[in-house]
Amino acid sequence: MESTTGTAEAECMAKSSDGHLWALTHAERGLLAEDLKRLTPKQWRHDTLCGRWDVEQVVAHLTAAASLNQWMWLRSMLGARFRPNVHNQRRLDEHRGANPYETLNLFCAVINSSIAPSSDTAAFLGEVIVHSQDIRHPLQIAHTPDIEALTAVADFYAKRNFAVPSRTRALGLQLRADDGPFTAGTGLLVTGSTLSLVMAMAGRVPYLQNLDGPGVSLLQSRMLSPAHGSSN
Repeated sequence: MESTTGTAEAECMAKSSDGHLWALTHAERGLLAEDLKRLTPKQWRHDTLCGRWDVEQVVAHLTAAASLNQWMWLRSMLGARFRPNVHNQRRLDEHRGANPYETLNLFCAVINSSIAPSSDTAAFLGEVIVHSQDIRHPLQIAHTPDIEALTAVADFYAKRNFAVPSRTRALGLQLRADDGPFTAGTGLLVTGSTLSLVMAMAGRVPYLQNLDGPGVSLLQSRMLSPAHGSSN
């Protein structure tokens, strides 16, 4: 009986935590939408930190990510023969409007979506945070996401390879935030803001300049190595 009660309490706490992470996700989507509403037509075509995608394409990708449940994702991956780049491009094209403003409207419609292909909510919060910075950083739009949201993503990235090989990049390093409670790993020290640590684990090279410590060079070599995966 005690075991059953303990399991129920654990499930309740997990659901509560999951709901809170979704609330943080919705908030970050909303803040990004406000920034996007102020972009010029030229800015919508600007390069991002996300490979070959421009701003509008990254926004369409975020809309797609907020629109796929487990079965839709699996069907899409099967159709793409489990090639993530093909899957991502097809779904991006599907959720891209006739012009940037239509694409923005489609994104605004999913701001409060809690749809995802799996229960790894911190990963989907991370996708919103990372891709939002993929847009903002090249456009020099200042924004620091909620520290609680950043810490949840940093903790997840340090423990798991999910959409990006973040755990592999962090292996053998001690990561320590100087603006929040995040710390992970052992080994050569890397310090900096939680945002910079998250973006570095996600493979975004420009954020390396915001980090300090003897482990930065090792982290950089991993980020630049093709063996450690893409940064989408």
